[in-house]
Amino acid sequence: MASLAKPAKLVVFPLLLLHLLSLSAALSVGVNYGAFADNLPPPAQVAAFLKDRTFVDRVKLFDANPDIIRAFAGTGISLMITVPNGDIPSLASRRSSAPSPAASAWVAINVAPFYPATNISLIAVGNEVLATSDRNLIAHLVPAMRSLSAALAASGFPQIRVSTPHSLGILSASEPPSTGRFRPGYDRVIFAPMLDFHRRTRTPFVVNPYPYFGYTARTLDYALFRPNPGVFDPATEVNYTNMFVAQLDAVHAAMQRLGYGDVEIAVGETGWPSAGDPGQLGVSVEDAVSYNANLIRLVNSGKGTPMMPGRRFETYVFALFNENLKPGPTAERHFGLFNADLSPSYDVGLMRDSDHAPAPSGDSWRWCVATADASLAELQSNIDYACGSGGADCGAIQNGGACFDPDTLLAHASYAMNAYYQAAGRHDFNCYFGGTGVLTSTDPSYGNCRYQT
Repeated sequence: MASLAKPAKLVVFPLLLLHLLSLSAALSVGVNYGAFADNLPPPAQVAAFLKDRTFVDRVKLFDANPDIIRAFAGTGISLMITVPNGDIPSLASRRSSAPSPAASAWVAINVAPFYPATNISLIAVGNEVLATSDRNLIAHLVPAMRSLSAALAASGFPQIRVSTPHSLGILSASEPPSTGRFRPGYDRVIFAPMLDFHRRTRTPFVVNPYPYFGYTARTLDYALFRPNPGVFDPATEVNYTNMFVAQLDAVHAAMQRLGYGDVEIAVGETGWPSAGDPGQLGVSVEDAVSYNANLIRLVNSGKGTPMMPGRRFETYVFALFNENLKPGPTAERHFGLFNADLSPSYDVGLMRDSDHAPAPSGDSWRWCVATADASLAELQSNIDYACGSGGADCGAIQNGGACFDPDTLLAHASYAMNAYYQAAGRHDFNCYFGGTGVLTSTDPSYGNCRYQT
């Protein structure tokens, strides 16, 4: 069928309805617990809330606050704690196989009193150290990671992992993803030994991909997991239809270039704000829902990426709370999944008692169809997205399917767009398709062709 022909391989990530991701479905999602606010509840209340009311099973701290670490005792929630950047030089040891006295002391103060009652699973040595351009910190980073890992093992905690989060500024090239490479000068001197450490210790290389900081008006849908024409990578013949996956594959390509493509990748931070400055494009509750809900589906799907098929990604969404004292633009104070009173900022299916995307009935049924004035190119693009990376079931419009006739782009696009809309959660924005979709309460089914609901 002409309307389903695709010039490129498509990235396929079947959509998972969040309300079906129950305890038995092993939903795993982490959050960044920042405390740049004066109105947050006590740590013990936060820990109990996350344990009893949400599916959050991992928490990342930007420090090693003992009150917060202690609060998570007995919850089973995994904790990532962080060594301040300024402590990195003192942690480093001249002997790669032995810990420095400072590393041993750090473990004795920040880990031993709490573990295993609190499930400390990973220690981040600094945060985005290479972005500081501090040569002293950068030179001591890998030695500090080795030293801290040795200190953990010597103290009887070999199962606690060691890593360090990176911004995507570590890449000198990333578009298309197959061109991904580390910055010259750092590739062999810093990243090769660091990745060797990760391979030997079986620990993740942690990155902080933020499509929010890289989108334009033209690429907004690409950043938000919404229907878009995609970005074609001629080297791999893959058409990427979301920026997050493209960024992960660019990191993988850089790692592969050094011979470390087997090292696991984890996502230390990523997120989208729900409010911004007046008139700011792409910042709203609907935009935050679109990004974070699709992100959670993706990292739990087990489908991986084109370059890393079948992988799951340990992921920490930024952030747990809207932090009212954070400086900068309005958006900086609205990245939170939750408000200070523990009410959700919006629903992405993380609440155990959430009635996310309830099934409508009677007159509340709605369908998504293509507008009559959509161009043929737009209709074809909608089909490619919905039936490809959108994960919609488009079998009915294949040759011989119940909805193959009439064999027109308008009819096939309408079916595909509706299939995507229904599977993605039936939010109004799921039917946007760049302005070529419209919602209707009139059932577009005909004959034996039944549109999904």
